[in-house]
Amino acid sequence: MAPLFSWGAKESHRGTPVVVKMENPNWSMVELEGPSDEDLIIGGGGEHSSRAGEKRRGKNAKQLTWVLLLKAHKAAGCLASVAPALYVLASAVKRRVASGRTDEDADSGGRENENPTVKSRFYSFIKVFLWLSVALLCFEIAAYLKGWHLGSPSLQLEFYLLWSPSFGVKDFFDWLYSRWVLVRVEYLAPPLQFLANVCIILFIIQSFDRLLLCLGCFWIRFKKIKPIPKDAPLDLESGEKGYFPMVLVQIPMCNEKEVYQQSIAAVCNLDWPKSKLLIQVLDDSDDPTTQLLIKEEVQKWQHEGANIFYRHRVIRDGYKAGNLKSAMNCSYVKDYEFVAIFDADFQPTPDFLKRTVPHFKDNEELALVQARWSFVNKDENLLTRLQNINLSFHFEVEQQVNGIFINFFGFNGTAGVWRIKALNDAGGWLERTTVEDMDIAVRAYLHGWKFIFLNDVECQCELPESYEAYRKQQHRWHSGPMQLFRLCLPDIIRAKISIWKKFNMIFLFFLLRKLILPFYSFTLFCIILPMTMFVPEAELPFWVVCYIPATMSFLNILPAPRAFPFIVPYLLFENTMSVTKFNAMISGLFQLGSAYEWVVTKKSGRSSEGDLVSLIEKGPKPQRGSSEPDLEEMKEEMRRQEQKAAKKKKHNRIYMKELALAFLLLTAATRSLLSAQGIHFYFLLFQGISFLLVGLDLIGEQVD
Repeated sequence: MAPLFSWGAKESHRGTPVVVKMENPNWSMVELEGPSDEDLIIGGGGEHSSRAGEKRRGKNAKQLTWVLLLKAHKAAGCLASVAPALYVLASAVKRRVASGRTDEDADSGGRENENPTVKSRFYSFIKVFLWLSVALLCFEIAAYLKGWHLGSPSLQLEFYLLWSPSFGVKDFFDWLYSRWVLVRVEYLAPPLQFLANVCIILFIIQSFDRLLLCLGCFWIRFKKIKPIPKDAPLDLESGEKGYFPMVLVQIPMCNEKEVYQQSIAAVCNLDWPKSKLLIQVLDDSDDPTTQLLIKEEVQKWQHEGANIFYRHRVIRDGYKAGNLKSAMNCSYVKDYEFVAIFDADFQPTPDFLKRTVPHFKDNEELALVQARWSFVNKDENLLTRLQNINLSFHFEVEQQVNGIFINFFGFNGTAGVWRIKALNDAGGWLERTTVEDMDIAVRAYLHGWKFIFLNDVECQCELPESYEAYRKQQHRWHSGPMQLFRLCLPDIIRAKISIWKKFNMIFLFFLLRKLILPFYSFTLFCIILPMTMFVPEAELPFWVVCYIPATMSFLNILPAPRAFPFIVPYLLFENTMSVTKFNAMISGLFQLGSAYEWVVTKKSGRSSEGDLVSLIEKGPKPQRGSSEPDLEEMKEEMRRQEQKAAKKKKHNRIYMKELALAFLLLTAATRSLLSAQGIHFYFLLFQGISFLLVGLDLIGEQVD
């Protein structure tokens, strides 16, 4: 059978124009070929030529008929699959609304402990804006029905005609609407247009910065630039060729019973001389069952010969920073030169240390070697796919470019190796913010230390699968940098570094990428754009709404090319998350609400199949001092308790701020129809639907 498309292939045989196999109730096309030589006879032969032409037309008509029927059948199949999907979506919405659980509930467990006053003010502002937009929409519809067609292109002309001396006001409504138009033109449009222009300028600057980062990443790939460690001599103790200094490994964790086993097993299987490796399991759990399980796991690996210790703090001062600081105060730490840090859900490969630590050899200015994250659950649902796009760009573009060209980037808090001397020189771990990793990186950079990012060294971990967990994580990640900026700004100004490094730290690292990005994203697309629909005298160019966001989304998705079909959902979701990021940024900048609250991101305990097999093969034997059946019974009891707790606590909820913004944007989309603003209507419509799906918690993990 010939292929359906055979451009550039040799023609080996002639065949019938089309062969269709009928299978009740479906049709499927088996073969479609080009016309034969007889069909291509154009002249010569008179009657014969005429008969050939009629025959050819008949064959072409049959081909077209069958192709159209097959296309229609395929389209019908696609439409048939839409109905079940819509039914499932409607059922989920019905369950969500019927449950009545919202992010305002007092029994929401691990939600952000925001200051009620701050939280209610932000939500009240959105609600007032929503009701005002609904009232204005009704007013505008009534005016439109009475003949006031004030589209933005001809608005000024109609306005002058409206207020010409010859114009007479017919009734009270006309008078009232004419006054409203005057207020818009004289008082509302100028400041709104000014604010829009400011946000557009910030948008362009931030887009230019992103473009430069992408060009830097392209240059790195084109030139094949990567950090290369120096060759190391033969190690006398281990008998291997390599650089084997004393390395301390720390695994901070807190109530993470889903992932403690895989992280401890992965670290204990690191390929490094045991005499030069010490593992600290830093357990801040307040659940006695979790503490016992982690302690049992550590004891099993000790029995196997691993140099591993269990540490538990009764008082969790300083959260993760306090935990790491307490562990570094142990007397035996002074014997170690480097410290590798892995969060509880991270699973380093056995050769992790061999691929990272050698970069420190003969490089006394190097403080940190950071590895890239990879995700075992990136294809779990739409939310994890969108997170993978974001973090792929962060690591492959932002971290790699900054590491290659300026030797500085923010420490990601895990999957990195620090020189202990650099940690001490920078002042050690501090509990003053919720981003202790960024804090120590900034202080080390101000002391003259350099960083290296390894894009080809990956460490597996998990992505939050529920929107609730992701929302809390993003709140901490965007409030912490603003806290740090307030605290570090005087130190940056006084630091003995070049003006260019100060400019990079203040403007690019903090202001542009941590403050301006969430500010203009929320203000421009969630506030100003809807307002311009009700105040059409202030305009946003269509290229701001369409071309630049699409281009930036395309650049963001390049490091994850398999996610290209999700480019539109990614663009809409990023704007949807701007409300959380903006709220977090304001909280951190002005020390409001939950800026200092640490919420541990929930884990599901997923692991790749290959890792599970390898860990089972290398797993420790049962310890003589404990009964294996008793331990299994205890674990089974813990699982039953977890299932009971999940039935009580784990559920989807409605997020009121996102839902209010959804109705606000949909209201503005309806208003845009009166002004015939096509591209603005579609953007507001789809962005409103995105807010609606997120507000109803339909984007992440679904709990029955």
